[in-house]
Amino acid sequence: MARRILVIEDDPDVVHVVEAFLAREGFEVTTARDGVDGLEVALASDPDLIVLDWMLPRLDGPTLLRRLRAERSTPVIMLTARSEEEDRIAGLEVGADDYVAKPFSPRELVARVRAVLRRMDASVPEPSRMEHGGLVVDAQRRSVEVGGVSANLTAVEFDLLAALARAPGRVFRRDELLERVWGPDFFGVDRVVDVHVSKLRQKLAPLQAAEMIETVRGVGYRLT
Repeated sequence: MARRILVIEDDPDVVHVVEAFLAREGFEVTTARDGVDGLEVALASDPDLIVLDWMLPRLDGPTLLRRLRAERSTPVIMLTARSEEEDRIAGLEVGADDYVAKPFSPRELVARVRAVLRRMDASVPEPSRMEHGGLVVDAQRRSVEVGGVSANLTAVEFDLLAALARAPGRVFRRDELLERVWGPDFFGVDRVVDVHVSKLRQKLAPLQAAEMIETVRGVGYRLT
C-alpha cells in the first residue's frame, strides 16, 4: 500500500512540484492550501507523514502543529524560508520531526520524507518492554507509562526515551542519539537532541519522571 503524504502549502508552484516528485516516487499525495483546511484533513485522514509550510493563510504552520500534537504524533517535516538556526530550532521545538529550508531541492525533500518514514518503520531491537523505577516503555505498542499513567509522546520523543531506556545508566553522546533516533540520513545539529529532551522532560514532569533523564555536562544524557 502506498504511503500517504499530506502537503500543506499555499504556494501553488511549490505544491505542484512537491506533489509531482512524491507521486513519482510512489507516494499517495493529498494537499491543502491553508492551515485550517490542513489541520482538518490531517485529523480526518491520519496520513503517514505531513509536509507543512511555516507561513500559511488562516492558521500558520507552528500553530497548526501545536494543535495537531495535542491529538496526533504524525511525523511532520516543516518547510521554512527562515534560514537561521534559531528559526529552524523553533520549528523543532513545536514538534516538527525535520525541517527543509526554502528554496529546496525536491529530491532532497523526497530523501527527507523517506528518511523520516524509515525511522518510524525501523524494527525495534530487544528488549521490547523496558521497566525502570515505575517507568514502562513498551516498544511493540509504542507506549509509555509512569506508575500506570500514560504519557502522550510524539514518535521522536518515544524513540529518544526508548533509546535511553534500553541502556539505563549509560551516558549517550548527542551524536549517538542523533544516529540512533534520527538515523544517518538526518541533516541536523546536536542541539536538536537538546530540544527534544526538553520537550520530553516537559511531558514527563506531570508524572514525576522528568528527573529520570539526567544531563551529563559536556557529554550527553542518560536514564538514571
